[in-house]
Amino acid sequence: MHELKIAEELIGIIIEVAESENLKKVTKVNIQFGKIIMIVPDVFRFVFESGVKGTIAKNAKLHLEILPVKFACKKCKEETEIDDLIFVCPRCGSNDLELIQGRETIVESIEGEK
Repeated sequence: MHELKIAEELIGIIIEVAESENLKKVTKVNIQFGKIIMIVPDVFRFVFESGVKGTIAKNAKLHLEILPVKFACKKCKEETEIDDLIFVCPRCGSNDLELIQGRETIVESIEGEK
């Protein structure tokens, strides 16, 4: 369950940023995960909500977005978004691909009250 470790790290970042911005309360957090990270949203939500108890983010609404996997083929230069984890260019069949998107973990925004 890697969601726990990721949630712990992100909660630390969120609290640190909120305090540096002099927020008294975090009301909403928007987080993006690349599909390759393989986050289970319900599990992440549970560990996040458990982890923020007793902090300024205790009642924050959590919005999660899973970003698709995108590759660029080094052979034919085709950019492709894939749903499954089969790493082959659909245009030319090459497996010489460069990952453009899909491994991110981004705290997109933190909203709160001062």
